[in-house]
Amino acid sequence: MAGEESKEPLSDSSDECSDQEPTWIYYRDRPEWNDVVPVELNEGPFPVVAIAYSERFKDIFNYFRAIVLKNEISERAFELTSDALELNPANYTVWQYRRTILKGLEKNIQKELTFVRRIIEDHPKNYQVWHHRRVLVEWSGDPSSELRLTEIVLAQDAKNYHAWQHRQWVLDTFKLFDHELEFVERLLEDDIRNNSAWNQRFFVVKQTSGFSENIISRELTFSVNSIKKVCNNESAWNYLRGVLARSPSGLNGHPVVEELCQFLDDNKSESPYYFAFLVDRMEELMQSDASKRQALLPKADEILQVLATKLDPIRREYWLFLSRYLNSQFGN
Repeated sequence: MAGEESKEPLSDSSDECSDQEPTWIYYRDRPEWNDVVPVELNEGPFPVVAIAYSERFKDIFNYFRAIVLKNEISERAFELTSDALELNPANYTVWQYRRTILKGLEKNIQKELTFVRRIIEDHPKNYQVWHHRRVLVEWSGDPSSELRLTEIVLAQDAKNYHAWQHRQWVLDTFKLFDHELEFVERLLEDDIRNNSAWNQRFFVVKQTSGFSENIISRELTFSVNSIKKVCNNESAWNYLRGVLARSPSGLNGHPVVEELCQFLDDNKSESPYYFAFLVDRMEELMQSDASKRQALLPKADEILQVLATKLDPIRREYWLFLSRYLNSQFGN
């Protein structure tokens, strides 16, 4: 069955669980399952790397395969999927069949959301469980618990991709953006380098107000203030560049950006992100005005040499490559 390739956690083996669950009864020993013929996993006569499934694991999934083949929609089949997911919550076939049973039996969606939340708490980076939750929210049309749930998960791991993906889907689908910028700002107050929070801010602006002239100025000011606090914050620099990509001014000319450059120059900043930004500003000017190439190309090359030898030697070859490229494009 698809998804069974995931190894069962060691703590779920039948021997190790016996002390914790003394009343566990194998499905093969349950009278109510006597009418079902279990279907064993067929890995061929010579499996290359046979997984040492526990007896409990094999028992549950043998019966799961049997009910899928029968297309059985029943309470006992539903409970069997719960047991299967306890052992392997990443098995997408079990989740899919569970959804089929949920629909067929018209099960209570709120109870299922509670079940899913418990699994998310134990397995917060499990794609299958997050997808299942999304489907449930789609069915119910009720997103009221989702922002709080993702906030709790992100408090434990601020860069949990699955939680962010789910949160963005909820925000966009149900148009719940009203307080999202405030939420993002709280995250950035806790960790100004939280790249996921910076990404979320960009997402929110793009999906709501868009990048009008006023919003561009606001977002540039926000990122510039962050850069002034922590100049070597790559996330803030990337955000600044992303906003400028939507500005008619480009990298040169916007008063907020010009003030930042003056501030960093006055403070003799040696941030590699600032130096790289300067090079890109010069390249933009050389592309738009050929008369500036003779003056700017040596300056850009000098900065690239400093990056390669002093400020960012780990990317030395990249900076030297960029130097050669600029000279090939703008040199005589």
